[in-house]
Amino acid sequence: MFLIYLIIIIALPLYSQFKVKSTYNKYARVRSTSGMTGREVARLILDRNGLENVKVVETQGVLSDHYNPMTKTVALSSDNYHNASVAGTAVAAHEVGHAIQDAQDYAFLRFRHRLAPVANITSNASWIFIMAGLFFSSMNNLLGIGIVLMAVGVLFQIVTLPVEFNASSRAMNTIVELGIIRNEEEPHAKKVLNAAALTYVAAAAVAVLELVRLVLIFQNRE
Repeated sequence: MFLIYLIIIIALPLYSQFKVKSTYNKYARVRSTSGMTGREVARLILDRNGLENVKVVETQGVLSDHYNPMTKTVALSSDNYHNASVAGTAVAAHEVGHAIQDAQDYAFLRFRHRLAPVANITSNASWIFIMAGLFFSSMNNLLGIGIVLMAVGVLFQIVTLPVEFNASSRAMNTIVELGIIRNEEEPHAKKVLNAAALTYVAAAAVAVLELVRLVLIFQNRE
């Protein structure tokens, strides 16, 4: 049983990373019919939503695209920023989706932002208690504390899912409504967004599985 569990928690993240990279690389080579670069797509959607104050900037790396709510900045990786591809269009629209969530005070996004600093601390601290609790079987209470701390990090992973799914949904609706992509490009853009979403699903699934495993260990020791 443990071997199956180990295979799942190793294989699932690896598969999700492979899927997102292979899908992105495939459609990054497909030029969008609109001929708009990722920067132009992001700027158009932002302006149409009255978000002229949000900046679009270039950032280094591959698939390093993100939205920074503190600086009100959509950062696009160099390829997406400069090139006109189906993948770049989908990614740019997705990140702008987060900017729109921020502007509309989307509940899950706000909750995730508030939870993030707490989750960072508890996730790091949890393993100190968990390892101590696992190593010293007589100190099961330490394992219990570690599980509680770890649960905060797992909650953060779960809350991230609706945030990402909603941003992708907004992205698809917007690029279709504005005519940025044509009908034949819609399935390709969806594949890029779905592959990206899979990484978050995999991370959440692995986190939940690990939490469940530790809870079972804790219960069996009582």
